[in-house]
Amino acid sequence: MQPTIATVGVYGATVERFLRALTDADVRVVLDVRQRRGVRGPQYSWANSQRLQRALADAGLGYRHLPALAPTTELRHLQYAIDEATGVGKRSRERLAPEYIVRYRHEILNHADLSELLNALPDEGIGALMCVERDPEACHRSLIAERLAEERGFVVLDLRP
Repeated sequence: MQPTIATVGVYGATVERFLRALTDADVRVVLDVRQRRGVRGPQYSWANSQRLQRALADAGLGYRHLPALAPTTELRHLQYAIDEATGVGKRSRERLAPEYIVRYRHEILNHADLSELLNALPDEGIGALMCVERDPEACHRSLIAERLAEERGFVVLDLRP
């Protein structure tokens, strides 16, 4: 049986829908790949690090922060500048900029030791790469999942709570 990795974002979700999507997919551990573990706006306060960890623990789910897979501040600002130049809001982005993709792969993913991520995966159920963007195509977590699929044969399950 092929291993599976899920991806999940915060935008557009409530904590209830977020947790239900995870449990429905048999996610047992959330792998947080954000650099900054806070989300602006009262509707997303549940996704700030401490609150999120409490909600996950209350639901019987594990949590790991994997900052080595997070984009640098410089890379995030590159994407923000491209979003601004093209009139796209961060919460409405549908795709990552090609330059961002190339640089993330070169600067982060090509140097990342994926053993920490692989070791964090549960023996039963699956893990979920988590960031903020609703759509995986708009987030670096899709690039991590793509790498796992290409190099390790993972099936990718994109959750959109």
